[in-house]
Amino acid sequence: MAGTELGAALRRWRDQVSPESAGLRAGGRRRAPGLRREELAQLAGISVDYVTRLEQGRAANPSAQVIEALARALRLTGGERAHLYQLAGLVPPGPKTVPTYITPSVHRMLDRLTGTPVAVFDATWTLLLANPLYRALMGEWHGDDLNAVWRNFVGVGTRVCHTPESLGALRAAQVADLRRTASLYPADQRLRRLISRLRAASAEFADLWDSGAVGRHEAARKTIDHPHVGALTLDCDVLVAADNDLRIMIYTAEPGSEDAERLALLAVIGTQTLTG
Repeated sequence: MAGTELGAALRRWRDQVSPESAGLRAGGRRRAPGLRREELAQLAGISVDYVTRLEQGRAANPSAQVIEALARALRLTGGERAHLYQLAGLVPPGPKTVPTYITPSVHRMLDRLTGTPVAVFDATWTLLLANPLYRALMGEWHGDDLNAVWRNFVGVGTRVCHTPESLGALRAAQVADLRRTASLYPADQRLRRLISRLRAASAEFADLWDSGAVGRHEAARKTIDHPHVGALTLDCDVLVAADNDLRIMIYTAEPGSEDAERLALLAVIGTQTLTG
């Protein structure tokens, strides 16, 4: 019964979200105004087959990560998100865990910044949502590399050009920010596992962690080496959504500059590549 109710709720919410409101191109003739299963799967980062099985009540015990990703993709309100967790037989995240809920107001803000690369991270610096232009600029990440701290210490790195000094400063700022997060959410098991794995995988992270620095990772000017449009030097600002402790990263170019022209070009060719 629970699986059937979960599937019915997912289908109902999927029918209520238009592709445009989710940042997708509508494209082609559609039998219904809402999202297709393929589109929901793309937004949530799970397989189409798994979405199908969930909607048909054939997938038992979905994880909290899957439910959270579906709630973000479907743009659920706080009450709807809690109901989705309950339908899945899970307890909604409490106040002692790192928030991952993106409010409708933050979604609306991102909707109005389609010509600007924007991404939303939680307080552990795990990517929750990125608009098409951000993904075109920075590329796609998966698995552990969705976490920016892991990516910069252990994983694949980024397209951002660094000197040894700038990379060291970035890593120190990320560790200080992560330590601040750990002090705010000491009971979060996912955060504790991340820190433990980082300490084991990177001696540099372990040394910085043991130094005890606490702070925030904030604004910077960055040069991104893009494979199609060349190098872009952009201002990177980090805004904090206080109620949810989210980090909203925004890249902008100086108006009239060559960097602005390259970013405008990327908005055309890069997002076409992603949607294609």
